[in-house]
Amino acid sequence: MDRSTFILSLLFTLTVSTTTLFSPVFAGTFDTEFDITWGDGRGKVLNNGELLTLSLDRASGSGFQTKKEYLFGKIDMQLKLVPGNSAGTVTAYYLKSKGDTWDEIDFEFLGNLTGDPYTMHTNVYTQGKGDREQQFHLWFDPTADYHTYSVLWNPHHIVFMVDDIPVREFKNLQHMGIQYPKLQPMRLYSSLWNADQWATRGGLVKTDWSKAPFTASYRNFRADACVSSGGRSSCPAGSPRWFSQRLDLTAEDKMRVVQRKYMIYNYCTDTKRFPQGFPKECRH
Repeated sequence: MDRSTFILSLLFTLTVSTTTLFSPVFAGTFDTEFDITWGDGRGKVLNNGELLTLSLDRASGSGFQTKKEYLFGKIDMQLKLVPGNSAGTVTAYYLKSKGDTWDEIDFEFLGNLTGDPYTMHTNVYTQGKGDREQQFHLWFDPTADYHTYSVLWNPHHIVFMVDDIPVREFKNLQHMGIQYPKLQPMRLYSSLWNADQWATRGGLVKTDWSKAPFTASYRNFRADACVSSGGRSSCPAGSPRWFSQRLDLTAEDKMRVVQRKYMIYNYCTDTKRFPQGFPKECRH
């Protein structure tokens, strides 16, 4: 173990909890792992807890959250997004902590007219500050079948993944004075809602309510993660691979290909937005 890994391991021990228990964290069913938090019946758990659906109509959207909070881990979920004319709709899928100075790791899927691609929007918030948007078009139809959207979150970096292909990395650059999520446990949330004032072509295309209800589907949730409760964290037994996992050269190459071919917006190249110079993390 090199010195930096040792220091991060020590930091992990100190920041996760003063008391850490070790136990496996496996995939669970939606009825045991999640609460449907809003939508007045528009969120449904089906197939003996193996499937969850969220619906949106003119009256309301819907949403759910995990019963547990996590502090570092690898989170996987398979989603099938709203098919057909999904313009104006947003399917949000994100980790978020509590409070006014929250941390957040954010996927949002912005709907579009039939035949036009979804926009996958990503962001990272630290201490309540975001403004780190990167957006992509996907290289497949995300409404035709389920695809896996993952977050790897450890003391080294946050990696956004689609079908195990890394698409974005946010590194821990605290030595440069850049905040990094490491102290606040987060729940996993998802919601389906109407955002036609901005979601599709800057709000020019409105939601077609004649196509409602709009439905997104979820399956195969897995949290290989440290579960936080009452100031204590329970982590997977042994030394979880994800804790020290970094991107190897093959993974970095795959990420660069995705970013070159499918990224449509990067805050780190937006000179109009940052005329005085890009944020510090954009240099790395």
